[in-house]
Amino acid sequence: MSDAHESDAAASDADGEEPRSSDDEESVERAVVLDHLPYGRPDDDRPQHQKPEIAYAVGEAEFDLFELTLAEGADVSIGDRVVVVPDADRDLIQRYREIDHEDLSRGAEQELEYVTEEIVERHPQPFLDYFNEAQPLTLRLHQLNVLPGIGDTLRDDILESRKRQGPFESFDDLEERIDGLHDAKGTVVDRIVEELTEDVKYRAFVAEN
Repeated sequence: MSDAHESDAAASDADGEEPRSSDDEESVERAVVLDHLPYGRPDDDRPQHQKPEIAYAVGEAEFDLFELTLAEGADVSIGDRVVVVPDADRDLIQRYREIDHEDLSRGAEQELEYVTEEIVERHPQPFLDYFNEAQPLTLRLHQLNVLPGIGDTLRDDILESRKRQGPFESFDDLEERIDGLHDAKGTVVDRIVEELTEDVKYRAFVAEN
């Protein structure tokens, strides 16, 4: 998604576009709430009754960051999973826009690492696939080397283990088979947060804006 993208159900109807079927689970994009501002943004100078209730969230699939304008009466708390796409399934959100890390509230920024860890725990397979399928990026740099703490020795051990014993089935399996890799999940979480908060050359998990 582009960081300039903004969507609301009314705009889709006006354009005559058909919403994606709610029966297609793969088309549903969910995000996890990082912060909830019931009285709107502090920098919004409009009268209080004109300021929309908003929340900040991070997408589960590609870690897009969102500012969500909530529907009237929406009951939303930090840590809740909400549907962002498609419009037909989005009952708590009036509209959304993609934002940069710098646009998050202080509360959202403080929750980012914890929520990211919960997402990785809930959906471990894409991150295990990264360890199982990682390939060279250049003649001198491997995809595994972009992960914090994984140097050439650990990289070679991972490659040798998956060649001899097959794919890693879980983070525990990864740690048991690779001496020196003590917190595989934490390594992934650290990299995701780094990609969200810093200007990195190679992205492993976070979508390009």
